[in-house]
Amino acid sequence: MKKLSIRSVQAWLVTLALCCHSIASHSATASDAIATGPETGTYMRIGLDLAKHVASSQGIALQVLPSKGSIENVQRLRHEPGVRLALVQSDVYRAYTDLMLSGNAAAGQLIRPLRVVLPLYEEEIHVVVRADSSLKNLRDIRGKRVNIGPIGSGTAMTAMTLYQTLFGESIPEELISTDTHEVALGKLANDNGAEVVFVVSGQPVGLFVDMKPSPEQHFKLLKLDTTNPIEKKALSVYQSTLLEQKNYPSWLPEDLPALSTKTLLVTFDYNTPSTRQMLTRLVQGLCVNFPVLQAQGHPKWNHVKLGLPPLGQGWQYYSPTAAVLGQCSMGKPKPARAERCSRQNEIMGFCVRQ
Repeated sequence: MKKLSIRSVQAWLVTLALCCHSIASHSATASDAIATGPETGTYMRIGLDLAKHVASSQGIALQVLPSKGSIENVQRLRHEPGVRLALVQSDVYRAYTDLMLSGNAAAGQLIRPLRVVLPLYEEEIHVVVRADSSLKNLRDIRGKRVNIGPIGSGTAMTAMTLYQTLFGESIPEELISTDTHEVALGKLANDNGAEVVFVVSGQPVGLFVDMKPSPEQHFKLLKLDTTNPIEKKALSVYQSTLLEQKNYPSWLPEDLPALSTKTLLVTFDYNTPSTRQMLTRLVQGLCVNFPVLQAQGHPKWNHVKLGLPPLGQGWQYYSPTAAVLGQCSMGKPKPARAERCSRQNEIMGFCVRQ
């Protein structure tokens, strides 16, 4: 049975994402935009909340762009004019870093200039099988047909990374499918596709909440068992969490142990005064309107804490916004200080003098 190394598969994913990026349907650009995720997912909701409750309060028209997920978002942030922000999973960064260390210069060029604006929340890893499946725990997926999600998505990279972490080997190439979540779940229900479907998204996932008929008629979720030595290995990369019964009341009889990965709001290491000012104003608006986000936005905002906690290896904060966020987290928000627009910067189109 032919197998690919984890780095080979990661390189394959990154290369395809680069190719797909040049012909992506989302070719329109905006002056200020955020790359999020699928239209039915949590990333999209988070982006819409930022546009509605934060950016608008600062006079910023933030366009929310759908995408396949984290890998595509890295591409768009680095290459697409107007995309100033993106939502990215922390383990995707580690995958790019591994590629860079293995000699992939393009991966290093993509990831090195990225900066964190704010760590957001944990994204739960939903591992779905048929309701009548004999599989019960994460260790049971070895050797099964696995749908990792679309090329370019964070789910794809997480599925590959988790499998490698658990079993010390990559998913055999012939067992991988890359259908969208909707298509993969439809095939799973009819028992004519993958045996395991990965969905990495903050709970409650709209796809499951809005599913008709409700998901328990067709699917069940695999349980994390940290007493098992194989599954305990996953804690070296991911965090243990619970899929909460209150989020899936018709599906889960009780809270279910699972894994999660961190979601980050990231930007590029911009030096132009106009962009620095825009991003600083955005974070000021985030500080002031954070209670509104928690009251009216996606439930995941209640898992977000304003502050500057330590970041994973390789990540750095964006210094202009970190200064504002530090004050905000101490309960002392201060108005963002405008940077002087010099005549030279005005002539070169970097800012507008008042």
